[in-house]
Amino acid sequence: MDPRDLAYAGAAEQGRLLAAGTVTAPALLDVYLDRIARLDVELRSYRVVLADSARREAAVAQDRIDAGERLPLLGVPIAIKDDVDVAGEVTTYGTSAHGPARTQDAEVVRRLRAAGAVIVGKTSVPEMMIWPFTETTTFGATRNPWNTEFAPGGSSGGSGAAMAAGLAALALGSDGMGSIRIPSTWGGLFGIKPQRDRVPLAPHDGAWCGLSVNGPLARTVEDAALFLDVTTKDAPDGGFVAAAARAPGRLRIALSTKVPPPLTARVGRAQRAALADAGALLRELGHDVVERDPDYPPSVVYGHALPRYFRGVHDDVNALPRPERLDRRTRVFARIGGLVSDRRVAAMRTAEADLTARINTIFDDVDVLITPGTATGPSRIGAYQRRGAISTLALVAARVPFQAMFNVTGQPAAVVPWGLDGNGIPTSIQIIGRPFDEATLLSLGAQIESARPWAHRRPPVS
Repeated sequence: MDPRDLAYAGAAEQGRLLAAGTVTAPALLDVYLDRIARLDVELRSYRVVLADSARREAAVAQDRIDAGERLPLLGVPIAIKDDVDVAGEVTTYGTSAHGPARTQDAEVVRRLRAAGAVIVGKTSVPEMMIWPFTETTTFGATRNPWNTEFAPGGSSGGSGAAMAAGLAALALGSDGMGSIRIPSTWGGLFGIKPQRDRVPLAPHDGAWCGLSVNGPLARTVEDAALFLDVTTKDAPDGGFVAAAARAPGRLRIALSTKVPPPLTARVGRAQRAALADAGALLRELGHDVVERDPDYPPSVVYGHALPRYFRGVHDDVNALPRPERLDRRTRVFARIGGLVSDRRVAAMRTAEADLTARINTIFDDVDVLITPGTATGPSRIGAYQRRGAISTLALVAARVPFQAMFNVTGQPAAVVPWGLDGNGIPTSIQIIGRPFDEATLLSLGAQIESARPWAHRRPPVS
């Protein structure tokens, strides 16, 4: 099999090839290590490549395969975002202010290893996971393989760039304000923010005052479903892979370009076209498609999402041993977060149920809500270097206004790759389901994938 095709085959297919003996685990790992050595000098998607330990893990995986053992990810190379602990490695959070190497894997990493995964490295993040671009004073800028003048998104930007460039079979990301969905959009990937607490966050339970979740950035819907199957213990009947394989039936689907208030954003031509094209395709597939906006409470951004975001950064900074090393913008964020009291956090969490119920009234009449994945494409590398924290936040929020609502509500949301914008950067649509209903999103995503495939696409840096 051609090494490039193998690199882009995806985790589920690679698992089948490994089990069949078509490729060995060490040979598959070498494909990725070779590609990383050639391509990641420019992209900087990995903060660290764990070549030696990965080779040992691949050799052990191959012995297990040869002995007849079968696990979902046995021998498959996976990338881990650098806000998630890997035993023996530092978790840098994109800063030199980090603490010592971790002594234990995070629970999600433990579950991936239990499924047979080979951990190939840790991927780059913006400092403290604040931004939808991945540039730090400590580790430099991560570039988008579709157009290296632009960012890959963030905060799972390294995971997104690695996946888009064929430098991992599957990547772990986290999403507190869109950080899986944004880089998946601009990388041409399927990314899903699962239901809150579906995938374990331990030892960082409750991160960002309940906004953050762990989840996959994947080549295919099946790969994302496989990730969920091996990292969760409360999958639907038959599991997530089975849900993705089922036809969704005739769904009622609402399309909306409404920007949640009080945010202001101009939705670009390519992003509007993606939503319109998706509506046309879904009608052809037999779904009942309407245009309808959710009832977004006017307080949801400033009253819920942003205070929890700021306080989450504050809490994370307070846990660092050398916070004086942080970038000035990060220190400003942390100071603002310190003004959000425990009492206010408790009040926001109490009010969350009513707010969620109001937003979810749209599901009284429809099964799935679809928005543009983002309002525009990503920023150019270095675009915000000379700006302060608040001005940077205002500018980036206008690019990605559709994500944070569903971190507040906690319900599942995914992005499905669509076309390319004028800069050659991928676009997407965001599909949002009822609480705990990842199964419908996976089923619908797989149906769209079958009708309009994307996994064969390759960026210029690949």
